[in-house]
Order: sequence, then C-alpha cells, then structure tokens
Amino acid sequence: MSDLTIRSRIRDYAVRFRDDFAAALAEDLCPGDVPVIDRIVHERYAERLSPLLAGRQHLVLDATEELKSYQGVEGVIGRLIELGVRRDHRLVAVGGGVIQDTTAFIASILYRGIGWIFYPSTLLAQGDSCIGSKTSVNFGSAKNQIGGFYPPLHVVIDLAFLDTLPLLELRSGLGEMAHYFLIAGEEDFARFRDDAPRALADRSVLRGLVARSLAIKQGFIERDEFDRKERQVLNYGHTFGHAIETLTDYRVPHGVAVCYGMDLANYVSVQLGLLGAETRARARAVLARIWEGVPLGSLDQQKYESALRKDKKNAAGKLGLILTRGFGQMFKELVPLDERFSGWLRSWFAEVV
Repeated sequence: MSDLTIRSRIRDYAVRFRDDFAAALAEDLCPGDVPVIDRIVHERYAERLSPLLAGRQHLVLDATEELKSYQGVEGVIGRLIELGVRRDHRLVAVGGGVIQDTTAFIASILYRGIGWIFYPSTLLAQGDSCIGSKTSVNFGSAKNQIGGFYPPLHVVIDLAFLDTLPLLELRSGLGEMAHYFLIAGEEDFARFRDDAPRALADRSVLRGLVARSLAIKQGFIERDEFDRKERQVLNYGHTFGHAIETLTDYRVPHGVAVCYGMDLANYVSVQLGLLGAETRARARAVLARIWEGVPLGSLDQQKYESALRKDKKNAAGKLGLILTRGFGQMFKELVPLDERFSGWLRSWFAEVV
C-alpha cells in the first residue's frame, strides 16, 4: 500500500502504512516524547509496548467522552506539565478518535503548540479521522464544539491493530468510511457495496477500502483545509448522526449513527424532491447492513430536535444540512426545523424503529 503525503497550509504530513507498529514506534520516539495511550490498547499490547515505555514518561488514559471534553483535558494538561513536557517535546497518540482528539487539542494549545504524532488503532481513525487536521472536544452535552486545525507531524497506520477490535467497532469504522464512497460518486458507491461485506474477512480488501477512503478525503481537505466550502459536504450524515449518538448515550457508535444519519439525509432529500426514492433505497440497502442489530430504540423526538438545533453548521435559525441529488452530488442547504420537518422526522423514526 502506498504512503500518502497530505498537503496542509500549517505543515505537510505523511501517512505511513506499516506492518509492525511497535517497531515503527521504537524508531519514532525521541528523548522527552510522551506517548499518550488508550488504556485498552496498553493492556492488549502490553508485551510489545512495555519495552518501549520502560523508563519513559507516558500517559495511559481511558478513552471516554468525558476525557474528550473541555473539562477532561484540563487534568491531562496538568499531568503533562508535571512530567516536565517542554515545547520541543512531542506527544505520541496511540489509540482511536478520542485519544486523537484529546492529544491533538492539547498539542495545539500547550505552549502555543507542540508537535504530535498519531498511531490510529481503530478502523474509524485509520480510514477517516487520522487525516484532516481537525481537533475537537465536547462542551457539556454538545459534541465537538471546541477545537481548531492542527495536523500531526505524521501518521502511522498498522492494520494489525484491527485484529483485536470488537465487531461493532469494525462496523462503525466501515460506516464512517461509507460516507466517503457515497460522496465520491456512483463508481465508488458500487465498489463499497461490493467490497464492504467481505472486507472484515479479507485484509487485502479492507486495506484497499482504507486507502481509497483516505484518498477521497485527501482531495477535499487539500482543497478546503479549514472547512469553509467544499469540505463541508463531508458532514453528510453527521448532523443527524451526532444527535443520535448523544441521545443514545453513545450506545449507537459513531459510524453506525452516521449510517442512520445518511439515510435520514436521503429521506429528507426525497421529501424535498431532490432525490429519487429508488436511489435512496439503493443506498439504504448498503447502510442497513452496517446498522443491522444496532436499533435506535425509542428516541424522544423533542430532545432529538433540540440536539439538532445545537449543531455548529446551523445558520440564520435553520439547520445546516448536507443533502443530496444522488451519488457524488451532495451539497449544503439551510432547512427550517418547522412542523413540516418535524413530520418528516416522525415518519423516518417510524420506518427505522
């Protein structure tokens, strides 16, 4: 698999595919660097990590939504300062999206910015969030409200991390990657439709999907790194998905929630006369394979609408939604959350319960 170089106005950075994360980490670590490691990763790979961490300052953190918050990072910053971290030291994040966001956010503000490196350990992080420069933490119950753009020095991807992941986490990663393939167009949608069912059993197929997912995202983030224009369509499914995550207390994981969110965005697009019902049905058949066995349950619609109103893409009192006219034809539209829209939500919830 070919490495990538992501162009950034802040600093370019490489994505390196490796078959032995421990060997790569041993080469990466410099005096003063502080590994920041997901506790589960630390436990699962204790035998390989222990020699690298012996005698080295490091943090082992529980990757929870409480950690990824304005309040949660305060304690981590305090520990880093106590460890004697200086501006010329680096943080080395080993974990999934929560560890990534927490480490990147801290690196961006500590001493006005220190370097960080990322070893993503989840499919969601490897196929999506490891590139793009975004840092974000939650504020109260509102997801990803605080952050900025601060790319890593480089990213190292080892798909062997995925061998120890639960099936639901793997499906969540596929769900997040799915939205890139729908955004890219008919040909990429067909590839995902055909390859996704066998990707988890065939490492070469999965490797191809990860590489293509990152390549699709690369095109958007290099054209619009700071999320002002073209990149906004990458939020397809996310407005609705984030609200589902919040209301289910993250019982529905991110990538699965995004699949539900894409179907809801497609449903709204059908109701507005933008999308044919047949195209929605084709996409839904693929998305439903990912959310199968993860029901939404009974969600309070009033609370769901309240969560939608807090989305940071909203403007002029309207929801900032990514809608679609078909595969590869996503666009942002401001839609009022009025009685008509509430009726669409009721109908969609009745479909999926």
